[in-house]
Amino acid sequence: MSARARAGPRGADEWDRAVVGAQLGRRPRGLRAVAHRCPCGLPDVVETSPRLEDGTPFPTLFYLTCPRAAARVSSLEASGLMTEMSARLWSDAGLAARYCAAHEDYLRRREQVGHVPEIAGISAGGMPTRVKCLHVLAAHALAAGPGVNPLGDETLAALPRWWEPGRCVPDPPADESAPGREGT
Repeated sequence: MSARARAGPRGADEWDRAVVGAQLGRRPRGLRAVAHRCPCGLPDVVETSPRLEDGTPFPTLFYLTCPRAAARVSSLEASGLMTEMSARLWSDAGLAARYCAAHEDYLRRREQVGHVPEIAGISAGGMPTRVKCLHVLAAHALAAGPGVNPLGDETLAALPRWWEPGRCVPDPPADESAPGREGT
């Protein structure tokens, strides 16, 4: 495992930015840090600024960037899982309380990055009352760790191991000055 894979959450360097750009097929907007790394060592979740460079408020703090993981989450969404999860929120008070706590965690983490009045109280993914985007819930679960977002944890548990076929994008050209680079 490379030093980069072991590095954990930290600011995004140029290597990370190049990888995320390749994953998204465009320049990443508002990229602040790598919030989680795939077992392959590449970023799979990034933390974004609550206000983009052009001034636009952006409530999505954690963004799933790995195209393989995102495609598999899209398949779960298409299967009707979001509707099932939303219905469970209405019938399971314990789940609803844990999901509300995940919403509060999301807001707290975003507020630590920066206060944006236009999105105050608005998290992402439909939290706290419904399920609108499994990508956001999975990204939050990866970034925050197990036990923080119960429906994000369920989403991750339903996914196949997206990293097993190898890296989703090739490494960008080596930058000997990038932290964690071993000169490869």
